[in-house]
Amino acid sequence: MKFDLSDDQQLLRSATADFLASECPIDVVRQVAESKGEGFSRAHWSKLAELGYLGLVVGERHGGQGLGPVELAVVCHELGKACFPGPYLDVVLAAKALEESGAASDVLESVLAGKSIAVLARRDTVWPGDKSNLRFSGDRVTGSSFFVPHGASADRLVVVAGDDVVLADGPFDVTPMPTLDEAQRFAEVKLDNPARRLGARGLVDALDDLAAVAAAAYALGLGEAALQRSVTYSRQRETFGKPIGSYQVLQHRMADMLLRSESSRAAVYRAAWSLAEGSADAGLVVAAAKAYAVESACAITRDSVQIHGGNGFTWEYDLHCFLKRAITLDQHYGTTIAMTDRALVAFEATL
Repeated sequence: MKFDLSDDQQLLRSATADFLASECPIDVVRQVAESKGEGFSRAHWSKLAELGYLGLVVGERHGGQGLGPVELAVVCHELGKACFPGPYLDVVLAAKALEESGAASDVLESVLAGKSIAVLARRDTVWPGDKSNLRFSGDRVTGSSFFVPHGASADRLVVVAGDDVVLADGPFDVTPMPTLDEAQRFAEVKLDNPARRLGARGLVDALDDLAAVAAAAYALGLGEAALQRSVTYSRQRETFGKPIGSYQVLQHRMADMLLRSESSRAAVYRAAWSLAEGSADAGLVVAAAKAYAVESACAITRDSVQIHGGNGFTWEYDLHCFLKRAITLDQHYGTTIAMTDRALVAFEATL
């Protein structure tokens, strides 16, 4: 099967790349991410809303772009290359849940306009086996949700509480949950807030494949950016009078990095296409793409640090940003272990 982006998808990719290059170069990304603020720029957020990115997969009748998994993969691919901070994917998923529920058109309109932020809150425990205390009763949701992405910036939360999915109104009682990646501001949210039911748990579960494809595409971008930085550095850095890239051992390592990157590209876009087409094997290829692309991004970014030698470990170089984001993606939107298991189960079912 030969797959290539359509003219419109190519245009979307170019427009996204141009926007990120002009508005969010890595020095700006780091300044925003390392600040004591929200971890992302509200100015950038307003521009994302103005350009229609927040409603990328929301239907046109609700004010969105009406696009699908392939286009979301294209955008997240470019966001990964820029190591773009903020809750973009989480807001896109929350907006899709709001659209599918049909119960909060007013909130959806505000989210797509960039006037308010809504994210998914679906982790009801920290460790497997812990007991959840999240409850929805009447018109209130109570209990704690963990690892809520940018929970301190959220105006509303789409909360998975037992078998219900509810829309909780802020403000929220938030406790930061620092992780390896300082740009991704996770939080514990203690809830005792007014809420309305959006639907059953399946409303959010149905978005798992879309989330996995988008996260895999983001990881693909991280790996590509790290590889390009390694190639550039290997051409500039000299030892014994010649570039380190002329040494075969580094050439072999970068060839392995390229193999992982190109294999991830094939896996990610095959998964996005399969999901868009509703293919019978979509669950299998999506799980495989998420597991492989993220694992590859972690390997590529680690190798990139090694190729940069002692410089690679310093804060001044940007490589740690890409490495930390790859490791973060490994634990969210379906862990690599969980996705590998899911892919194996799906594959065995075809035998």
